[in-house]
Amino acid sequence: MQEPRIMLVEDDAELRALVEGRLKESGYNVRTAETGTQALERVEEQVPDLVLLDVMLPELDGLEVCRRLRAKHPLLYIIMLTARSDELDRVVGLEVGADDYVTKPFSLQELVARVRSALRRLRLTEEQKPASEDEDEEAVLVFDDLYIDPLRREVRRQSDLIRLTVREFDLLLFLARNADRPFTRTQLLGKVWEIQYEGYDRTVDSHVQRLRAKIEDDAGNPRFIRTVWGVGYKFQAETEA
Repeated sequence: MQEPRIMLVEDDAELRALVEGRLKESGYNVRTAETGTQALERVEEQVPDLVLLDVMLPELDGLEVCRRLRAKHPLLYIIMLTARSDELDRVVGLEVGADDYVTKPFSLQELVARVRSALRRLRLTEEQKPASEDEDEEAVLVFDDLYIDPLRREVRRQSDLIRLTVREFDLLLFLARNADRPFTRTQLLGKVWEIQYEGYDRTVDSHVQRLRAKIEDDAGNPRFIRTVWGVGYKFQAETEA
């Protein structure tokens, strides 16, 4: 089996060497870049499975690199590396298309665990289980003209394919499988992201906004993903009269 490919974009030479070494020890094929421009060039030379992207970079900052990568590679998994105090960068990074973030300083063990979790999700995108293995889990979910296919990890409105990131699909699928049940942001972070963030629930809001922009006819008046005031969000199964 081919080693998963990771692009590490970090201008701090010492940190870059430490992270690269640990990822290689963990069985990953790692390429590195030191600047935003270099990162974009090297991704086009060989598209990786996952990008670890620092926010503070020379030439082009990580937020702009993330925006450009997401526009060209909708399914590329992007984890931002941010300073603990830069909450605005984290929020903006998620809004421009990052799937996740890790705050500095981080332990190498934590980072590898986060990468492993992300790549496990990517494998689910590429692999198709036999339908007989778990028919209920793999059955296509249909809500009016919205079709969610867990097996192929595809979403369609009528016949139009909607391109979702890995995290967007995971969030939509979880809400749809638990239709009409409201969840708090903290619950969604635990269920979908599988990691408990310390009071940082803007991640969920950013992903909900992006999902609504893609699957709703009117993101300002959503049909499917509803806000439950004082609680969080739910997926609306039936059209309200």
